Amino acid sequence: MLDWFYELTSPEQVFWLIALIATFIFLIVLVTTFLGGDTDMDTDFDGGAGFQFFTFKNGVAFFAIFGWIGIACLNNGYGLITSIIVAGICGLVMMTIMAGIFYYVSRMTESGTLDYQNAVHSTGEVYLEVGGRRSKMGKVQINVQGSLREMDALTDEFEDIKRGTLVVVDSVTKNGVLIIKPL
Repeated sequence: MLDWFYELTSPEQVFWLIALIATFIFLIVLVTTFLGGDTDMDTDFDGGAGFQFFTFKNGVAFFAIFGWIGIACLNNGYGLITSIIVAGICGLVMMTIMAGIFYYVSRMTESGTLDYQNAVHSTGEVYLEVGGRRSKMGKVQINVQGSLREMDALTDEFEDIKRGTLVVVDSVTKNGVLIIKPL
């Protein structure tokens, strides 16, 4: 195998070394990512958690594509300068694609934290009777942030609100108790 490598020209040897080393590192990163690990070597040069172009993963992808495209260009008879330019452009395109993918995937995540203000003007059903004039706390089942929740509720109405009554959320107290009224 070494005979094959020594028969290559110097530019071909460099492209092969870059391609093999970067591909090996890429496979390690890929396997550890699927096994639940993560490489915390990502560097954020733009100061925020947005579109991150210069990261470890993007660098590895750049060099892997750079090496393989460089080999392909040289094997197809392109000159060294043309091969470097084409391989560099392809590497930058791959970095842009990967940065875009990670950016859009990161935007798909949600914190999962319930914002009680999102319940205002939502309708639900009384689960446990709510005492009139805030005399007794009850419970309502209400759809908030895409999931059905059972939440504490009070009312400013004079009459108790019985179980099964359809209600609308009028406001929310500081500690997350819903103030409801019948529909």
